[in-house]
Amino acid sequence: MKGLLFLSRALFNLSYRQARRKAGVVGSRCGFCGTVSVSKPQPGFGLLFDIDGVIVRGKRLIPAAKKAFQKLVNSQGQFAVPVVFVTNAGNCLRQTKADQLSHILEVPITQDQVIMSHSPLRMLKKYHEKCVLVSGQGPVLDIAKNLGFEKVVSIDMLRESFPLLDMVDHNRRPKLPSTPVGNLPKVEAVILFGEPIRWETNLQLIVDILLTNGNLSSVHQTQILPHLPLLACNMDLMWMAEAPAPRFGHGTFLVCLENIYKKITGKEVKYEALMGKPSELTYHFAEYLVRAQAMERQWKLPITTLYAIGDNLMTDIYGANLYSRYLEERVTRKNLKAVAKMATATGSTTAVPQDEEVDNPWESELAAPSATCCKSILVCTGVYNPNTEVPPDANHCIKETVFHGHRDFHFDPALVEPGYVVQDVAEAVDLIFTQEKFVPQ
Repeated sequence: MKGLLFLSRALFNLSYRQARRKAGVVGSRCGFCGTVSVSKPQPGFGLLFDIDGVIVRGKRLIPAAKKAFQKLVNSQGQFAVPVVFVTNAGNCLRQTKADQLSHILEVPITQDQVIMSHSPLRMLKKYHEKCVLVSGQGPVLDIAKNLGFEKVVSIDMLRESFPLLDMVDHNRRPKLPSTPVGNLPKVEAVILFGEPIRWETNLQLIVDILLTNGNLSSVHQTQILPHLPLLACNMDLMWMAEAPAPRFGHGTFLVCLENIYKKITGKEVKYEALMGKPSELTYHFAEYLVRAQAMERQWKLPITTLYAIGDNLMTDIYGANLYSRYLEERVTRKNLKAVAKMATATGSTTAVPQDEEVDNPWESELAAPSATCCKSILVCTGVYNPNTEVPPDANHCIKETVFHGHRDFHFDPALVEPGYVVQDVAEAVDLIFTQEKFVPQ
C-alpha cells in the first residue's frame, strides 16, 4: 500500500496546476465559472456521489436521482454545493463518464467532477515508459494512453502473438498447429482496470505473465520473487445493475487471481498499488476537488464536512468512514501539537507521545484538507437492501455482515456502519440540507 502515498503527491500537484489553468473554462461548462456567487447561504460542505446503485442501475436512471439533482442545480445549471462523482468504474474515460452523467441527469457535468478508479494512474510516471499489460473491458488501450502510458499491450494482443496459450475454450483453440509470433515487447508491469469479458483467458495470461517475468516464450518459474509490479483499480466484490441481485465486480476477479496464484506458487500476490474506493487516496483527492470547486465559485466558507452517498457497505461506507477516521486523527494530532507547543513555551514538561509527532505522510506533500469529517450515507437502491423499504433494524444487520472488502484492507465493524441509512439519493440530499440547515437559492 506504500504505492498509494507516492501517488497522492503527484496527483495533487498536477491537478492543482490544471485547476488553476482551467479556472473559468471549467466553469463555462458546469457552472463553476470563477465569478463571485451571490447565492445565500454559501455551503460549508461538499457531496461525494457514488454512481452505480445510487444514480443508475445498469443503464437505467434511478428516478430519485433526477429529483435529487433538481434540488442541487439552479436554472442556470450551477450547483448550489460542490459535487464530485466518485465511481469505481474503470471501463471508460473521465470525459465519457461526465458526458453520460450530463445526459441522464440533464445537468452539465465536467470531467473535473468525476473520479474514476483508474484516475490516480496518471501520476504513476515511473511506469509510463514501461511496457504494461492491461486487463479490463472497453477502450483499455485508449484509457491507458490517456493516462500517460506509452507502451501498452492488451490481452487480445497477447492471444494473437501467442495463440497456444488460451486453451480453455475449445472453439477458440487454433485450428492448425501454430508457433508463437512473439513480436511484442517484454511486459514489465500489469494493470488491472476492471473485470474483463473472458475471465478464463485473462486469468490464464495474467498468471503466465507473472510466472514468466513478462516473457511468455519461457516456462513458468514458480519461485520468481518478487513478481512483476501489479496495479489494480476497483476492488468492488459486487455491484448493482438491473438484475434483482448484485453482480460480480472486479473484486471478485481479483479474488480468483489471488487464489489461483497462491495455489500454484504457495505465495501471496503482492500489489504495488490498489486504487479506487475504499482507498483513502481516492477520498483525499475527492476532497481536493470539492475545495477546488468552492474556490472557483469564490465561496468563502471553508468546506468542513463531506457527505459520501453510496450503496455498498464494503466500498462506499467503509471508504468514507476510513477517511473520516483519518480526518479526525489529523485534528487530534494537530491539537496535541498545539498543547505541546504551549507547554514548551511555558516551560512545562508535558510532551506529545512520540507516535503522535509524525503527521500522516500525505500531509508533508499535500495541501492540508479543510474537512474535519466525512459522513457516510447508505441508500437502499443498490447493493445494500434491494427491498422497497428501509429495514427497521439496519444497524444490527450491518454489524453481522460478512466482510466483502479486499484482502489487503482490515475489517473493522465500525467502518461498515453508515452514519445514516435512507431509502434513496433524494432522501439523502434532503437529509443533508436538513443537517446543514441549508436552503439553496
